[in-house]
Amino acid sequence: MRVVVIGSSGSGKSTFGRRLSAACDLTRIELDALNWGPGWFDRSNKDPEDFVRRVDGAIAAERWVVDGNYRLAMTRTLSRATHIVWLDYPRAVVMRRVIWRSFNRAAGGRELWPGTGNRELFRRWFHPEHPIRWAWDTFNRRRMQYEALFSEPRLEGLVKHRLRHPREAEPLIAKLAAEACLESPVIPPVG
Repeated sequence: MRVVVIGSSGSGKSTFGRRLSAACDLTRIELDALNWGPGWFDRSNKDPEDFVRRVDGAIAAERWVVDGNYRLAMTRTLSRATHIVWLDYPRAVVMRRVIWRSFNRAAGGRELWPGTGNRELFRRWFHPEHPIRWAWDTFNRRRMQYEALFSEPRLEGLVKHRLRHPREAEPLIAKLAAEACLESPVIPPVG
């Protein structure tokens, strides 16, 4: 099972990916962790070859879940995926989540991706690329992009799931976990 999780910034892709990874025993690939280097170095824009190399290395495995929306990674991840999950939640849900997440990150001061030193800072909240503003500014565009993506012929072979409310997430994770067990059943030790 190879699952790509997409959605607006703040929709809960990372949380969904983490939960699905645990439930299905899949390697979790967080595209933000592959992209952001120390000092907020944005590999996808400043060193796209390195970013693509990191993505290709991560998705070479047979069982994974990828969460993230990077255009450079999308074609690569979708070409290997078996499933795609779109967290298509209402703007109010997304904004509440992204604001809460940003607040907790800034207040907690923890490093976002180990070894980068990158931390959320309250003073960056008004920057045009801050996740809160980014989620607001890109919400409608992302929805249109993903609507078009879901109807593309190249995705005909993928199992598609479009979630419209967070309450649909756990039942889907349980369903995919059951499928994952059928793919590679756990055989108890003899004796």
